[in-house]
Amino acid sequence: MKIIVLVKEVPDTWGERRLDLETGLADRAASEAVLDEIGERALEVALAYADAHADTEVVVMSMAPESAAATIRKGLAMGAGSAVHIADPGLAAADLGLTARTLAAAIRRIGFDLVITGNVSTDGSGGVLPAMLAELLEVPNATALSSVEIADDSVAGTRNIEGGTMRVRASLPAVISITEALPDARFPNFKGIMAAKKKPFETLSAADLGIEPEDLSVPWSIMTAVAEKPPRAAGVKITDEGDGGTRIAEFLIENRLV
Repeated sequence: MKIIVLVKEVPDTWGERRLDLETGLADRAASEAVLDEIGERALEVALAYADAHADTEVVVMSMAPESAAATIRKGLAMGAGSAVHIADPGLAAADLGLTARTLAAAIRRIGFDLVITGNVSTDGSGGVLPAMLAELLEVPNATALSSVEIADDSVAGTRNIEGGTMRVRASLPAVISITEALPDARFPNFKGIMAAKKKPFETLSAADLGIEPEDLSVPWSIMTAVAEKPPRAAGVKITDEGDGGTRIAEFLIENRLV
Protein backbone atom coordinates (compact mmCIF):
# COMPACT_ATOMS: atom_id res chain seq x y z
CA MET A 1 0.00 0.00 0.00
CA LYS A 2 1.36 3.41 -0.99
CA ILE A 3 -0.29 6.36 0.73
CA ILE A 4 0.44 9.95 -0.23
CA VAL A 5 -0.47 12.57 2.35
CA LEU A 6 -0.76 16.19 1.23
CA VAL A 7 0.51 18.68 3.78
CA LYS A 8 0.80 22.45 3.69
CA GLU A 9 2.88 25.13 5.37
CA VAL A 10 0.59 27.88 6.69
CA PRO A 11 0.89 30.93 8.93
CA ASP A 12 0.45 29.99 12.58
CA THR A 13 -3.25 29.72 13.39
CA TRP A 14 -2.71 31.65 16.61
CA GLY A 15 -0.41 34.26 15.11
CA GLU A 16 -1.08 37.43 13.17
CA ARG A 17 -2.27 36.93 9.59
CA ARG A 18 -1.96 39.57 6.92
CA LEU A 19 -2.33 39.88 3.17
CA ASP A 20 0.18 41.60 0.94
CA LEU A 21 -2.08 44.28 -0.55
CA GLU A 22 0.06 44.50 -3.71
CA THR A 23 0.07 40.81 -4.59
CA GLY A 24 -2.98 39.55 -2.73
CA LEU A 25 -0.85 36.74 -1.29
CA ALA A 26 -0.47 35.83 2.35
CA ASP A 27 2.33 37.73 4.08
CA ARG A 28 4.27 34.70 5.29
CA ALA A 29 6.66 36.84 7.28
CA ALA A 30 3.84 38.15 9.49
CA SER A 31 3.84 35.09 11.76
CA GLU A 32 5.62 31.79 12.32
CA ALA A 33 5.17 29.17 9.59
CA VAL A 34 3.81 25.81 10.74
CA LEU A 35 2.49 22.58 9.27
CA ASP A 36 -1.27 22.90 8.94
CA GLU A 37 -2.95 20.93 11.73
CA ILE A 38 -5.48 19.28 9.43
CA GLY A 39 -2.59 17.99 7.33
CA GLU A 40 -0.98 16.55 10.45
CA ARG A 41 -4.23 14.73 11.23
CA ALA A 42 -4.31 13.34 7.69
CA LEU A 43 -0.76 12.10 8.19
CA GLU A 44 -1.75 10.48 11.47
CA VAL A 45 -4.43 8.46 9.63
CA ALA A 46 -1.77 7.13 7.27
CA LEU A 47 0.79 6.46 10.01
CA ALA A 48 -1.74 4.64 12.18
CA TYR A 49 -2.46 2.31 9.26
CA ALA A 50 1.26 1.89 8.58
CA ASP A 51 1.86 0.97 12.23
CA ALA A 52 -0.39 -2.06 11.75
CA HIS A 53 0.73 -2.92 8.20
CA ALA A 54 4.48 -3.13 7.78
CA ASP A 55 4.36 -3.14 3.97
CA THR A 56 2.83 0.37 3.85
CA GLU A 57 4.76 3.26 2.31
CA VAL A 58 3.78 6.75 3.49
CA VAL A 59 4.87 9.78 1.45
CA VAL A 60 4.28 13.39 2.45
CA MET A 61 3.87 15.82 -0.44
CA SER A 62 3.62 19.59 -0.53
CA MET A 63 3.69 22.42 -3.03
CA ALA A 64 5.41 25.27 -1.21
CA PRO A 65 8.28 27.76 -1.38
CA GLU A 66 11.83 26.44 -0.97
CA SER A 67 11.84 27.91 2.56
CA ALA A 68 9.16 25.38 3.58
CA ALA A 69 11.54 22.41 3.40
CA ALA A 70 12.14 22.35 7.16
CA THR A 71 8.41 22.47 7.87
CA ILE A 72 7.70 19.62 5.44
CA ARG A 73 10.49 17.58 7.02
CA LYS A 74 8.42 17.51 10.20
CA GLY A 75 6.23 14.95 8.42
CA LEU A 76 9.30 12.73 8.10
CA ALA A 77 10.07 13.20 11.78
CA MET A 78 6.51 12.10 12.60
CA GLY A 79 7.08 8.84 10.73
CA ALA A 80 6.55 9.25 6.97
CA GLY A 81 9.06 7.32 4.89
CA SER A 82 9.80 9.98 2.26
CA ALA A 83 8.83 13.46 1.13
CA VAL A 84 8.18 15.21 -2.18
CA HIS A 85 8.51 19.00 -2.22
CA ILE A 86 7.29 20.89 -5.29
CA ALA A 87 9.08 24.24 -5.21
CA ASP A 88 9.04 26.67 -8.12
CA PRO A 89 8.95 30.50 -8.11
CA GLY A 90 6.47 30.35 -11.00
CA LEU A 91 3.95 28.62 -8.72
CA ALA A 92 4.04 31.29 -6.02
CA ALA A 93 0.69 32.78 -7.04
CA ALA A 94 -0.94 29.51 -8.15
CA ASP A 95 -4.70 29.35 -7.80
CA LEU A 96 -6.57 26.16 -6.90
CA GLY A 97 -6.74 25.01 -10.52
CA LEU A 98 -3.01 25.25 -11.11
CA THR A 99 -2.28 23.82 -7.68
CA ALA A 100 -4.48 20.80 -8.41
CA ARG A 101 -2.86 20.21 -11.82
CA THR A 102 0.63 20.42 -10.33
CA LEU A 103 -0.08 18.11 -7.40
CA ALA A 104 -1.90 15.63 -9.65
CA ALA A 105 1.13 15.51 -11.95
CA ALA A 106 3.43 14.83 -8.98
CA ILE A 107 1.10 12.14 -7.62
CA ARG A 108 1.00 10.39 -11.01
CA ARG A 109 4.79 10.59 -11.23
CA ILE A 110 5.41 8.59 -8.04
CA GLY A 111 2.28 6.39 -8.10
CA PHE A 112 -0.26 5.84 -5.33
CA ASP A 113 -2.96 3.65 -3.88
CA LEU A 114 -4.51 6.30 -1.63
CA VAL A 115 -4.21 10.07 -1.31
CA ILE A 116 -5.23 11.61 2.02
CA THR A 117 -5.77 15.34 2.51
CA GLY A 118 -7.41 17.63 4.99
CA ASN A 119 -10.86 18.89 4.03
CA VAL A 120 -9.82 22.55 4.11
CA SER A 121 -6.63 24.48 4.87
CA THR A 122 -6.53 27.13 7.56
CA ASP A 123 -5.14 29.80 5.27
CA GLY A 124 -6.82 29.64 1.85
CA SER A 125 -9.94 27.75 3.05
CA GLY A 126 -10.70 26.63 -0.52
CA GLY A 127 -12.01 23.20 0.40
CA VAL A 128 -12.21 21.96 -3.21
CA LEU A 129 -8.71 20.63 -3.86
CA PRO A 130 -9.48 16.96 -2.92
CA ALA A 131 -12.35 16.82 -5.43
CA MET A 132 -10.25 18.53 -8.12
CA LEU A 133 -7.42 16.04 -7.59
CA ALA A 134 -9.78 13.07 -7.83
CA GLU A 135 -11.19 14.45 -11.08
CA LEU A 136 -7.73 14.96 -12.59
CA LEU A 137 -6.51 11.55 -11.40
CA GLU A 138 -9.78 9.90 -12.53
CA VAL A 139 -10.31 8.07 -9.23
CA PRO A 140 -13.12 7.97 -6.63
CA ASN A 141 -13.32 10.73 -4.03
CA ALA A 142 -14.69 10.50 -0.48
CA THR A 143 -14.76 13.89 1.21
CA ALA A 144 -15.03 15.27 4.74
CA LEU A 145 -14.66 11.94 6.51
CA SER A 146 -14.95 11.89 10.29
CA SER A 147 -13.67 8.30 10.47
CA VAL A 148 -11.52 6.27 8.09
CA GLU A 149 -11.10 2.52 7.56
CA ILE A 150 -8.47 1.43 5.03
CA ALA A 151 -8.59 -2.08 3.54
CA ASP A 152 -6.42 -3.81 0.93
CA ASP A 153 -8.60 -2.74 -1.98
CA SER A 154 -10.94 -0.07 -0.59
CA VAL A 155 -11.35 2.79 1.82
CA ALA A 156 -14.46 3.54 3.88
CA GLY A 157 -15.60 6.03 6.46
CA THR A 158 -18.38 8.16 7.84
CA ARG A 159 -19.34 11.72 6.99
CA ASN A 160 -21.34 13.87 9.37
CA ILE A 161 -24.40 15.36 7.71
CA GLU A 162 -27.32 17.39 9.03
CA GLY A 163 -29.36 15.14 11.25
CA GLY A 164 -27.14 12.09 11.02
CA THR A 165 -24.12 10.38 9.46
CA MET A 166 -23.44 8.98 5.99
CA ARG A 167 -21.46 5.81 5.41
CA VAL A 168 -19.29 5.89 2.27
CA ARG A 169 -16.93 3.45 0.58
CA ALA A 170 -14.64 3.69 -2.46
CA SER A 171 -12.40 1.27 -4.33
CA LEU A 172 -8.68 1.99 -4.45
CA PRO A 173 -6.95 3.94 -5.83
CA ALA A 174 -8.84 6.89 -4.37
CA VAL A 175 -8.58 10.36 -2.87
CA ILE A 176 -10.11 11.11 0.53
CA SER A 177 -10.27 14.19 2.73
CA ILE A 178 -10.66 14.14 6.51
CA THR A 179 -12.03 16.54 9.10
CA GLU A 180 -10.84 17.59 12.54
CA ALA A 181 -12.93 14.79 14.02
CA LEU A 182 -9.97 12.48 13.38
CA PRO A 183 -7.38 12.05 16.17
CA ASP A 184 -4.65 14.58 16.92
CA ALA A 185 -1.32 13.87 15.29
CA ARG A 186 1.56 12.28 17.19
CA PHE A 187 4.50 14.42 18.27
CA PRO A 188 7.89 13.79 16.64
CA ASN A 189 10.32 12.28 19.13
CA PHE A 190 14.10 12.73 19.16
CA LYS A 191 14.67 9.46 17.31
CA GLY A 192 12.21 10.49 14.61
CA ILE A 193 13.78 13.93 14.23
CA MET A 194 17.24 12.44 13.76
CA ALA A 195 15.95 9.76 11.36
CA ALA A 196 14.20 12.41 9.25
CA LYS A 197 17.57 13.85 8.22
CA LYS A 198 18.42 10.63 6.37
CA LYS A 199 15.07 9.93 4.72
CA PRO A 200 14.51 10.56 0.97
CA PHE A 201 13.47 14.14 0.26
CA GLU A 202 12.81 14.88 -3.44
CA THR A 203 12.45 18.44 -4.69
CA LEU A 204 10.65 18.96 -8.00
CA SER A 205 10.12 21.99 -10.20
CA ALA A 206 7.13 22.74 -12.39
CA ALA A 207 9.22 21.78 -15.44
CA ASP A 208 9.96 18.37 -13.91
CA LEU A 209 6.21 17.76 -13.91
CA GLY A 210 5.50 19.17 -17.35
CA ILE A 211 3.66 22.14 -15.88
CA GLU A 212 3.95 25.62 -17.40
CA PRO A 213 2.73 28.07 -14.72
CA GLU A 214 2.65 31.01 -17.13
CA ASP A 215 0.63 29.22 -19.80
CA LEU A 216 -2.25 31.66 -20.28
CA SER A 217 -4.08 29.51 -22.84
CA VAL A 218 -6.11 28.09 -19.95
CA PRO A 219 -8.27 30.55 -17.99
CA TRP A 220 -7.20 30.72 -14.34
CA SER A 221 -8.80 32.57 -11.47
CA ILE A 222 -8.50 36.34 -11.69
CA MET A 223 -8.09 38.49 -8.57
CA THR A 224 -10.08 41.67 -9.06
CA ALA A 225 -9.41 43.36 -5.72
CA VAL A 226 -7.84 42.83 -2.31
CA ALA A 227 -8.37 44.80 0.89
CA GLU A 228 -7.58 44.58 4.57
CA LYS A 229 -10.22 43.18 6.85
CA PRO A 230 -12.11 46.15 8.35
CA PRO A 231 -11.61 46.77 12.07
CA ARG A 232 -14.13 45.14 14.31
CA ALA A 233 -16.99 47.52 15.11
CA ALA A 234 -18.25 48.05 18.64
CA GLY A 235 -21.11 45.79 19.64
CA VAL A 236 -24.57 46.79 20.80
CA LYS A 237 -25.01 46.91 24.56
CA ILE A 238 -28.49 46.23 25.86
CA THR A 239 -29.33 47.26 29.40
CA ASP A 240 -32.26 45.34 30.80
CA GLU A 241 -34.95 47.74 31.98
CA GLY A 242 -37.71 45.19 31.94
CA ASP A 243 -37.73 44.84 28.16
CA GLY A 244 -34.29 43.27 27.68
CA GLY A 245 -35.62 39.97 26.33
CA THR A 246 -37.76 41.73 23.74
CA ARG A 247 -34.91 43.99 22.61
CA ILE A 248 -32.53 41.04 22.25
CA ALA A 249 -35.13 39.16 20.19
CA GLU A 250 -35.61 42.21 17.98
CA PHE A 251 -31.85 42.54 17.51
CA LEU A 252 -31.52 38.89 16.49
CA ILE A 253 -34.40 39.17 14.03
CA GLU A 254 -33.09 42.45 12.57
CA ASN A 255 -29.70 40.86 11.93
CA ARG A 256 -31.24 37.64 10.63
CA LEU A 257 -29.60 35.55 13.33
CA VAL A 258 -32.74 33.52 14.03
